[in-house]
Amino acid sequence: MVTRTREGQLVETFVTLADTLVVGYDVVDLLHTLVETCATLFGASAVGIILSAGNDNDLEVVASTNERSRLIEILQLRAGNGPCVECYTTGKPVAIPDLDVLAPAWPRFRAGALELGFKSMHSVPLRLRATTIGSLNLFWDRLGGLSAEDLRTVQALADTATIGILQERAIRESDVARAQLQRALSGRVLIEQAKGVVAFTHTLDMEEAFALLRQYARNNGQPLVEVAQNVVNRTLAL
Repeated sequence: MVTRTREGQLVETFVTLADTLVVGYDVVDLLHTLVETCATLFGASAVGIILSAGNDNDLEVVASTNERSRLIEILQLRAGNGPCVECYTTGKPVAIPDLDVLAPAWPRFRAGALELGFKSMHSVPLRLRATTIGSLNLFWDRLGGLSAEDLRTVQALADTATIGILQERAIRESDVARAQLQRALSGRVLIEQAKGVVAFTHTLDMEEAFALLRQYARNNGQPLVEVAQNVVNRTLAL
């Protein structure tokens, strides 16, 4: 049953995603807002997003709630297969309510997921009309996954985020879309480097380091990638 609190969170998230249609926005921060919201609203143990810059071979992990989701998605990208990759390839949701009885199609994914403590997952496409640019992936430490109603809600969030990323101009001009997505992917590399610097200098784990970077960016009204670039270049010490 959806509570008022949950309804309020959903409304707030949809408003945040819709804002990207009319004002300047930070793509990386948008995607992190999406994964964090999904983790909270649907009780997921980990949530991540893989995104393409326009080439099937260029899939990258661009947002994750923790290292567990990042690791299981990287495993799939290196193997070239898995439910998250299939969701992107087919543009259709992939549900696995019990990873322990997963068919042998994805042995590396199954072994890695179980080793990380996951028991179920659900992947939905980031899509607009016939264009799929990635997948939004939820993992649980319990059996089950999403109900039919929750699946519709997650897909609506993913669809809205996709519109924010692409917008109508990017749909008409594929070069613009690829450039924007490539910037997001390149920015992710800088953020990972900056997380390492902050983790080392402040004796933090990677998730705490990222939280510090993101908080600084928000407090100072700067794009997250810009803050990461300055940290990596050692022109900014948090």
